[in-house]
Amino acid sequence: MEEALSSKFYITSPIYYVNDVPHIGHAYTTIIVDTLARFHRLKGDNVFCLTGTDEHGQKIEQSAQKKGQNPKEYVDFISQHFKNLWDYFGIQYDYFIRTTDSTHQQSAQYVFLKMYEKGDIYKGEYEGNYCISCESFFAKSQLVGEKGCPDCGKETTLLKEESYFFKLSSYTDKLLKFYEENPDFILPKSKYNEVINFVKNGLEDLSITRTTFNWGIKLPKELISKDSNNQNHVMYVWLDALVNYLSALGFHNDLPNKMDFWAADYHIVGKDILRFHAVYWPAFLMSLELPLPKHIAAHGWWTKDGAKMSKSIGNVVNPKEIVEAYGIDTFRYFVLREVPFGQDGDFSQNALIERINADLSNDLGNLLNRLLGMGAKYFNNTIKADLAQLKTTYAQELEQTNGILKNLESYMDTVQINRYLEEIWKLFSLGNGSIAKKEPWQLMKTNRSDEVALLLLFITNLLLKAALFLYPCMPKTANAILKAFNLQASAENFAHFITQENLLDSVILEPTPALFPRIEEKLLQDSNIKAESQNSSKKLEPLEISNPISKDDFTKIDIRVGTIINAEILPKSEKLLKLQVDLGEARPRQILAGIKAYYAPQDLLGKQVCVLANLKPAKLMGELSEGMILAAKDEEGLAFITPQHKRENGSQIS
Repeated sequence: MEEALSSKFYITSPIYYVNDVPHIGHAYTTIIVDTLARFHRLKGDNVFCLTGTDEHGQKIEQSAQKKGQNPKEYVDFISQHFKNLWDYFGIQYDYFIRTTDSTHQQSAQYVFLKMYEKGDIYKGEYEGNYCISCESFFAKSQLVGEKGCPDCGKETTLLKEESYFFKLSSYTDKLLKFYEENPDFILPKSKYNEVINFVKNGLEDLSITRTTFNWGIKLPKELISKDSNNQNHVMYVWLDALVNYLSALGFHNDLPNKMDFWAADYHIVGKDILRFHAVYWPAFLMSLELPLPKHIAAHGWWTKDGAKMSKSIGNVVNPKEIVEAYGIDTFRYFVLREVPFGQDGDFSQNALIERINADLSNDLGNLLNRLLGMGAKYFNNTIKADLAQLKTTYAQELEQTNGILKNLESYMDTVQINRYLEEIWKLFSLGNGSIAKKEPWQLMKTNRSDEVALLLLFITNLLLKAALFLYPCMPKTANAILKAFNLQASAENFAHFITQENLLDSVILEPTPALFPRIEEKLLQDSNIKAESQNSSKKLEPLEISNPISKDDFTKIDIRVGTIINAEILPKSEKLLKLQVDLGEARPRQILAGIKAYYAPQDLLGKQVCVLANLKPAKLMGELSEGMILAAKDEEGLAFITPQHKRENGSQIS
């Protein structure tokens, strides 16, 4: 493993808007942030991890009025909800910021004044359609229908008021140049073109103050003393909110100065607020002449059982209830493994239970149980072996292990945490496979205990190293595994066993209860069953179906699950990749797919896809193509249609 170039690492969640209590989307974002922070602490970096709450704006003012509270009472209550939940989840944040903090107000007013003095802020009058829910103005050309918000669909309000504007339009070329020079600024890469196209379509100057409500940060006193009308202005919530990433570091306020952590390594955000972080925030920082963040990483949304979450049908996932029933590490594993970063995910108890039983119980838990069981039965929990002999006997397996471990950091760096976990699980498969291959119970019958000791010591070292890398994602589980070897997750152990690639030559095993007992039925009652049964009785209106086919027509189509085992660029082709896909047949299928713009060859290895298997073979650019891979494409890009869980190659889809 390579040493980190910098010992400081700054990562942030968005600050969560306190118009309602935390849901699974908030938990998902925060767990990603905590995972990256733990990974860098494990590497020995000096980490500053920030989260908090966004507490100003018209929507907050209105929510407080509905509750019969003043805004400060309301935000105090909701903000504490978020802080309590993160504490309950064991989130290791270094600072919890609130935009109602006086220190944040100091920074926000300094930023406003600095940009004003530079000439990037001017006073004008704004007339446009405003969405209270999104706290955003939209041009008429952006609206859905007459008044619909293009982001959330709710009705906008036509407003006309005096406003201060930020000269966003003057930063168009600078932003585009920055994106070009920093292609990894926006993650995942599928979002990169989306942001560039938004900027290329033309940026309008941004309204950054409001006068129609009071719940916000007032303008700097220097501006109010110049013009008494300025006391009617409060800062636009997105200018106020984005400054939190600086104010938490003591940027021109009374907090301890930690600006040596700037620029941020990662801002982790939901895809709905990518524009604010990837366009507005860099422009503000350019105006302030501050370095820009290294990465803005935007994740997708969560649905429940395939349906959008809605309070009206009662299917909103309460993350605390899930954790209370199934455990925090199980929940962390599910949300991090279930969905590729940037794509939308679906939560269901059935999928969660399948992950627990298949991945956690069968693969990981079973491997540890087999090691501890045989260690107790054959060696009274004390295993010793010659290290040189271990390295010789298991040279191939150790090389395979080290190869997997060396690639893990790159997945974490690109926030491909699902891939990171998939690779770790290859280690558990290697361990279980080695036990099945060696059959230690047979070796003991022929008095070959030295060979069994070597096997168990190999499994110990494999689990030890895997557990260190598992720690950022599943800290309690990783420490339970390491405790079985009388170790713990620490920067010192990571350096010794991972960076320096050392191995144990002996171990005294500590008995450990089963980590993940199998779950046979749901532990929580689905809250939306009643709503679904009520809706099922409604009369359905007929739909217009284009190009309908009969069932007989459909049975002619043979769609099968396959695994991509090799992928390479097809020379002279701008669109095609050449894939080898295992469909469980005598040899892999060669399939040419026009996906070069969306997938890198190395990212496809091991991915399961759906293949139209009885499509007549054809030649493209002189190469044979023996099928078609199914994919879906929309304005966000192209994505393969894949099984929700791994299936046997050749499984037919019906």
